[in-house]
Amino acid sequence: MKGRTPAVVLLAVVACAAQPPQDEFDGKPWEVLKTQLPSYPKPENMLRVHVSPPAAFEFFVDAASVSVGQDAIVRYTLIARSTSGAVNVSYEGIRCLPLERKPYAFGGSDNAWSPVRTPQWAPISRAQTNQQHAALAEDFFCPESRQVRTTEEAVQALRRGNTPGLGRYRE
Repeated sequence: MKGRTPAVVLLAVVACAAQPPQDEFDGKPWEVLKTQLPSYPKPENMLRVHVSPPAAFEFFVDAASVSVGQDAIVRYTLIARSTSGAVNVSYEGIRCLPLERKPYAFGGSDNAWSPVRTPQWAPISRAQTNQQHAALAEDFFCPESRQVRTTEEAVQALRRGNTPGLGRYRE
């Protein structure tokens, strides 16, 4: 029997590894779904997002890329433009409960997407240096701890804008 113990343990480890991970929200088997990347952003679709000063970047969301999924994730393209003219583009998601963000892809100088290899959820906090995610969550996609329900509602919120000094966590 002693000779069989390592083999039994190895089979148990392999069997556990073969099971799909469980989704932390509904207990159903989790399946990797390839996120559909939107068209690359166009200047005419960009809506400005105010972030507390001093900000080294201006932030915009591509209205054409915004979607609210059945999985309760708001997906959008974020454009960050520095005062020197450098531009960063990313396709991301925000979920309101818990308040987290996940990058799906980054834009390149060739106006093409480079998917993130292993996207991970990260908490959103105003205390962090990347306050643009907190502004998007608190002022647009998760106002008053409630998630927008439709893509139209999310885009309307972005079109209304957020006024400097009036947001929920403005300083």
